[in-house]
Amino acid sequence: VQLQAFGGGLVQPGGSLRLSCAASGFSLEHYAIGWFRQAPGKEREWVSCISRSDDKEYYADSVKDRFAISKDVANNSVYLQMNNLKPEDTAVYYCAAERRFIYYCSASGWTEYWGQGTLVTVSS
Repeated sequence: VQLQAFGGGLVQPGGSLRLSCAASGFSLEHYAIGWFRQAPGKEREWVSCISRSDDKEYYADSVKDRFAISKDVANNSVYLQMNNLKPEDTAVYYCAAERRFIYYCSASGWTEYWGQGTLVTVSS
């Protein structure tokens, strides 16, 4: 059972990246998925999540209207489309899976699965 985030890289301010969160050994269809990030010297913070059953989306205020989360059941993946990136978005991004968030998800309470992170650097 494994969860892996990938797709990070170096991008200029105003640019875009799409992160992927892929699962092996279990189906993401039966889990809520959350994205988190940790910038150098800072605590990990919640970015976004999508609920398990009705794909309801939630975003931190800092990324609302710039980031979009989506679920791809066929590929057992969840994506985080990041647009209009800012230097303050620089961080290691992680995804997490939680089965109990059925019709909602929140910034806390993610305990089941965590993936390895992927580094996003926004710099000119």
